[in-house]
Amino acid sequence: MRRSVAIVGVSLSDCGRVDTATPYALHAQAARRALADAGLDRSVVDGLASAGLGTLAPIEVAEYLGLRPRWVDSTSVGGATWEVMAAHAVDAIAAGRANAVLLVYGSTARADIRAGRRTSNLSFGSRGPLQFEVPYGHTLVAKYAMAARRHMHTYGTTLEQLATVAVRARAHAARNPDAMFRTPLTVDEVLAGPMIADPFTKLHCCIRSDGGCAVLLAAAEYVPDTAKAPVWVLGAGEHVSHTTMSEWADFTVSPAAVSGRLAFQRAGLTPADMDFAQVYDAFTYMTLVTLEDLGFCAKGEGGPFVEAGTLPVNTDGGGLSACHPGMRGLFLLVEAARQLRGEATGRQVQGARLGVVSGTGGWFCSSATMVLGRDA
Repeated sequence: MRRSVAIVGVSLSDCGRVDTATPYALHAQAARRALADAGLDRSVVDGLASAGLGTLAPIEVAEYLGLRPRWVDSTSVGGATWEVMAAHAVDAIAAGRANAVLLVYGSTARADIRAGRRTSNLSFGSRGPLQFEVPYGHTLVAKYAMAARRHMHTYGTTLEQLATVAVRARAHAARNPDAMFRTPLTVDEVLAGPMIADPFTKLHCCIRSDGGCAVLLAAAEYVPDTAKAPVWVLGAGEHVSHTTMSEWADFTVSPAAVSGRLAFQRAGLTPADMDFAQVYDAFTYMTLVTLEDLGFCAKGEGGPFVEAGTLPVNTDGGGLSACHPGMRGLFLLVEAARQLRGEATGRQVQGARLGVVSGTGGWFCSSATMVLGRDA
């Protein structure tokens, strides 16, 4: 059995500043909205993918949602988690092990920090291999900052070019009513912000928000019964790189160089065919280097490429301006589906028929890329 698979429903939960809901409530809200978007009953869902919540992540979420799935996935590789799980779900549906898989996420990271229920998770690894980096101040943001500095040193990438990424993200967010921050930015404002980790000022870094979302994947035979036009999964790839910085061979190359190549090969398409890209952007450098590694420009040319702004990227405003409640990768799939269905009111890429989504986890530790299209 080898069936075609489509995204048939997408949704956001309440996002931004959500002080009264629990993460479980956001999961449920997003799931209900995605099913309503698809025009399908929850009885069709026989697969569930979830990560980041509960001791037994997919089981607790399934119970809360009133589901009893026969296929589950709780892969957790950071921000690339959702693209990895989506690819696994596509394989399962294609092979007949499931018919309709719900990917669902929800987090109250911002509200929890404000209420003192958790601390800002800036440092990782008191045990295992990462313990050897902690004494040197290798926080998450510092790891990305070191990589950005290496790219600047090797290829002449400038702070102004990196700042352009944040400015363009905010310009997209200004046209997205669901975005948390919508006031336009300038390059000078980005550069003048408080320093977080050299070379990143505050606005080079993602925002902290609450929120959730859901994506429903289904076999082709369900498509005639759905309420919206399907978005077909055309190709996918995944790759892992490192956890300790000393094991990363080249700070200027992300694992998207492999996951992107695999996804495009399997789709039989190229970056030049894409109408937009939705990429993980916890920091401005992530956007620049991911676009290079996906093949939209040559290695080292990411600075001029993002400065030119010829490719629509992160059209909802991304993690830099729209929302970033934690593992943001699932939000990329939601925005891509809306673009391909022509529903991104105010920010729609005209005539969009093909797009690429690429999630990044850890500090360029993992990557997963999917190519999506309006036509099977």
